[in-house]
Amino acid sequence: MSEPGASEADAAAELRRQADVYWLEAAVRLAEDNVRDGGGPFGAVIVKDGAQVAVGQNRVTRDNDPTAHAEVQAIRAAGRALGTFVLSGTTLYTSCEPCPLCLSAALWGRVDRVVYSANRLDAAAAGFDDHEFYELMASPRDGWTLPVVQELRTTDASEPFELWDRSAGRVEY
Repeated sequence: MSEPGASEADAAAELRRQADVYWLEAAVRLAEDNVRDGGGPFGAVIVKDGAQVAVGQNRVTRDNDPTAHAEVQAIRAAGRALGTFVLSGTTLYTSCEPCPLCLSAALWGRVDRVVYSANRLDAAAAGFDDHEFYELMASPRDGWTLPVVQELRTTDASEPFELWDRSAGRVEY
């Protein structure tokens, strides 16, 4: 005998899975279309309350913008569409496991969920290997190939933050 509400929970989980598959297929189609148009093999869709809010396709080579990943493009478009930088209540569907840049963008955007189809090994097999970035982020900065250093302060480096803190018109993050 099943627990009370178990069948309702199972039905809700199945509906969520079906929605996830639907939106993932949309993200994959965006990626395929982008390849046909000369772009990278990545697509993303942002959904809120069951409706598409924004899409993104990888535009790195087209726009000569190393940050123009599909997920970042979708997050930027969602912020414009919703009129806010706080994307809570949204799900980011992406054709491939997000790289550290895209995961960071989703975190900064306060996206509720990220659902992806292909994984980072699939991407690596096609020449999009971000393994070194994951390793880099997990290692101490003094071992990084990209120097990230704080120089001695020649001015009051904290002044912009103090101005922000005193600003009556600031918008909280």
